Order: sequence, then structure tokens, then C-alpha cells
Amino acid sequence: MSYKTVMVHMDTSARASARLSLALRLARTFGAHVDGLFAMFEPRPREFYVMAGTADYYDTHRRLRHEQRGAIERLFRAELARAQVDGAWIAPEGDPVAAVMQRSRTADLTILGQASLDDPESYIAEHFPETVVLGAGGPVLMVPYTGSFESIGERVLVAWNGSREATRAVHDAMPFITRAARVTIVAASTSFTPAESQAACADLAAMLARHGATTVDITRFDRLAAESTGDALLSYAADGDYDLLVMGAYGHARLQELVLGGATRSILSTMTLPVLMSH
Repeated sequence: MSYKTVMVHMDTSARASARLSLALRLARTFGAHVDGLFAMFEPRPREFYVMAGTADYYDTHRRLRHEQRGAIERLFRAELARAQVDGAWIAPEGDPVAAVMQRSRTADLTILGQASLDDPESYIAEHFPETVVLGAGGPVLMVPYTGSFESIGERVLVAWNGSREATRAVHDAMPFITRAARVTIVAASTSFTPAESQAACADLAAMLARHGATTVDITRFDRLAAESTGDALLSYAADGDYDLLVMGAYGHARLQELVLGGATRSILSTMTLPVLMSH
């Protein structure tokens, strides 16, 4: 298995170019095609036109957005040519969440950026990353809004609790895992007894080794009583100098409300390294 189609979300945020650079590096590693999908927040025209004096403002706003989209497209095409990577620019109309979701389902890997309160341009829609992660049907690589990530997937930390979501994430991350110099499995569930934890992680390690993972370690995962699983995972990843966290994403939609698992919610809001999530 490999990633042959990588989709990267492009917008006018400050981190869009960093996501593109990451996508191009991965494309060269895996011999992949890159789809650059442009999607950003767009106010509804009707909400402007019903307010007196706002029609001209909306038209100005629309022209500015068109110019910004053109600039990002030129950047994408120039970087694609410089990296000598095959790719395509995609700028669909309509709901940005639906557009990203639909395209993610025909990609092997989708790259999104974490929203930043300090960068309004990173806002696409309410619960945008969470909705895509839970609905993509495949792996979503979330990139933090701060930090520089020159390597990714060389030192992989796998959060394992034996669930369907964690299983899906491990299989979706196999192209990274089989190339990694070091893979560490950590039991991320308090429901495991020590013996069950060791056995479950050992079975996973054996499976990864059969796929060709060269160095697979199993580690004990301790956390403070007041510390969440998500925070503990991020601390462990930072202390061990890991450059990729692999984990299942937990959640569902309930009566217009997006309900996420605690670890998923915590990681999405406070991530400090790239995280590959699958649901």
C-alpha cells in the first residue's frame, strides 16, 4: 500500500504554503499525485443583500477573494513545477466543507491545517476539521498551526486501544509505518489491564513487523490523574521527539451537534506535531 493521491486543502491562511510544502515532500516520497483543493469561508450573498448598503461591500469582498484565489493558484502551480510533481488545482463552488469531504473520499491521504484563533483566514466553517476527519472515510493528516516539520513519519507514535477507529488509523498509516526508522506503540486506554495491554500491543507489533516495519517498540503509558489522554499523548510525543502521531478519531453527529471523544477533541485543539487520524 502507498499514497498515490494526496489532497491538500489550500486557502488564504498563513499556513497554507507550509501545508503545500509538506504535501509536495510526501508526494515525492511516495510517488504521488497532488490535488490542491481551494476552499475558504464565503459569506452568503443573501445575508449581505438583505442589509441596506452592504451590496457594494459584498461585491468588493468577492473581487478580493477572486484575486486571492488567483494568487494561491499561481503559488500552487509554481511549487508543483519546481518540485516536479504531478498535480491538479481544484476550486469548486458551493459549500467548502462538502467540497473537501467529497474530494477526500477519492484521495489516499488528505492534509488539513489546524484552525488558529490568531489567523481569521484559517476559519472555513464551524467544526471544519472535525467534520472532515469524521466523514472522510480515509486518513486525514492534521498539521498544527505552529511549528516547523522538516521530517514526518520517521519516528511514529501509535496510540492503540484496540478499537475499530484505532485499527483503521494503523492500516491507513501503513505507508508511514513501514518506512519509519522507529515505531512505538503505546496503550492509550485505561480499560486495559496491564496483561491485556501488553498482549494487545504485542499482537499489533507482530502484525506491523510482518508488513515490514523494522523497529517496533512497545512502551508503558502513564499519565497523571488530572491529565487527559490527549494531553498525555502529546507530552509523550514531545519528550520522545516523535514526528507523527497515529490515532483513531472518535465522535458522531447528534441533532446538529458534533460530539467528539475527549482525546480526539483535545488533540485537535492542542496538537504540537502532525497527527494522522482515521474514523
